[in-house]
Amino acid sequence: MSQVNLLPPDILQGQRYRRLTLTVLLAGAIILALIVVFFLVQVGRLGSVNSDISAKKQSNAQLQGQIDSLQKYDDLQVQAQQAQGELDAAYAGEVSFSGMLMDLSRVIPSDAYLSTFSATITGPAPATGGSTTATPLIGTMTTGGEAIGFDSLSIWLTRLELVRGWVNPWMPTITADSTVPNAYTFTTSVDLTQDVETPRGRGEVTAGG
Repeated sequence: MSQVNLLPPDILQGQRYRRLTLTVLLAGAIILALIVVFFLVQVGRLGSVNSDISAKKQSNAQLQGQIDSLQKYDDLQVQAQQAQGELDAAYAGEVSFSGMLMDLSRVIPSDAYLSTFSATITGPAPATGGSTTATPLIGTMTTGGEAIGFDSLSIWLTRLELVRGWVNPWMPTITADSTVPNAYTFTTSVDLTQDVETPRGRGEVTAGG
């Protein structure tokens, strides 16, 4: 048995239009709801990102504060290094004259004495090119005194060269003392090498050590 729709065509068309409208509105509502949910999710994420950024900024600020507080120690270290360098430069080539006098007292013969002593430190001569194995000379030492007999003078010269850093000893003058039998006044000259410098003067230890 066939069914016959007795509704007028305009009513049928209106029903179809209402159903289509409801479908479109429902789809629009769903899409709008999805957009709202997506927006809320993004807002939440943005808030989390902003919180992370704020935390990072705070952490960076704390680290920068610590760095700034430690900077003064770096400045002090630089100043200390500069002062140490100036002190080392001031002591470069240092020679202990008291040590030289002690060495003289050890090597002078028992039948001789010194009446004069002087030392001049000029520093090593500037390099003139080429290679050399000789220890550079940095100064001279001169002494004057009196000894009994030529044997004493010979012993004196021999002992002078045994001291570390003293080389080329010789006697520019030897004069008989007319008032003392077999006595001779003399002057002695000795070249000095860098070995006479103190460990601090050679840079083997720091000036503050």
